Amino acid sequence: MTGGTGFVGSHVTRLLRTSGPDAPVLRLFTHRRPTPGDGADARAVETVTGDLTDPASLRGICDGVTTVVHLAARIGGTHEECRAVNTEGTRALLAEAERAGVRRFVHLGTAAVYRDEPHRGAAEGVPVEEPSSSTSVTRLAADRLVLAAGGTVLRPHLIYGRGDTWVIPAVADLMGRLPHWVDGGRARLSMISADALAGAVADLARLPGLPAGQVLHASHPEPVTCRELITAVARALDVPLPEGDVTLDEALALLGGADDPLVRRRLSLLTVDHWYDSSRLWKLVGTEPGPPPAQGLERYASWYRDQRTASAGAGTGAAAT
Repeated sequence: MTGGTGFVGSHVTRLLRTSGPDAPVLRLFTHRRPTPGDGADARAVETVTGDLTDPASLRGICDGVTTVVHLAARIGGTHEECRAVNTEGTRALLAEAERAGVRRFVHLGTAAVYRDEPHRGAAEGVPVEEPSSSTSVTRLAADRLVLAAGGTVLRPHLIYGRGDTWVIPAVADLMGRLPHWVDGGRARLSMISADALAGAVADLARLPGLPAGQVLHASHPEPVTCRELITAVARALDVPLPEGDVTLDEALALLGGADDPLVRRRLSLLTVDHWYDSSRLWKLVGTEPGPPPAQGLERYASWYRDQRTASAGAGTGAAAT
């Protein structure tokens, strides 16, 4: 597994290394050794270090392996930095897997590779693939390499839970900068907790037969409305609810992003319908995806509050310095 110490990967690592005394050893490929806090059990996890941008460092990592779970990705940075990890790193990993005779390959992608337009219950193969950022462009290229090699690609939309540094913080930031409902908060969004997504990844890794060369949407089957999400975030973080109502165009103007594609994209992801049919995944793994997002968020409320407090403290310290 690559990316086993990251946001989603740390949850998957925990599940796969506690699969039982007779479970196969998990080989964790990482650019850094896990810290003591990562808690890797030496009896269940074999850690090897390397770099996806250095094909020579991948030599031999798939020897004796039956399944590759590829979770590592470069988020942000220059186009070349993203391409080096997301596209060329995936290409090199696939080549090493092929050399070692591995045919089972699970890759974590993202629904951000789709065109920025409303998606309402879209099944796999329906939304147009038209990413706009360097991160998503290079991740789509990686997806296509995996699919061509007969691998399976998972595409979640918004992921929340312990370790989330983008989704719920972005919602909270938006609430602070734009204290109004956008189009009544009616937009529906696909979300999934990191725990539920990790469970699906772990289950796929254990399946005797994977859907070769296919994309699987990976979100909770019930979309959450923007109003439900913001209400849950307000309750979790003890912040005020929005007041009044504005249109999407009015919201963009208030944020000063009418002509800024990045601001428009981020606002769209949280205020325009983006929900996907994930029924194929849950039927395949045969497990439950947990409570709906608005309820699921409650179990992480204390973690998000602690992170918000720590972030505010760090900001105060930086300002004082």
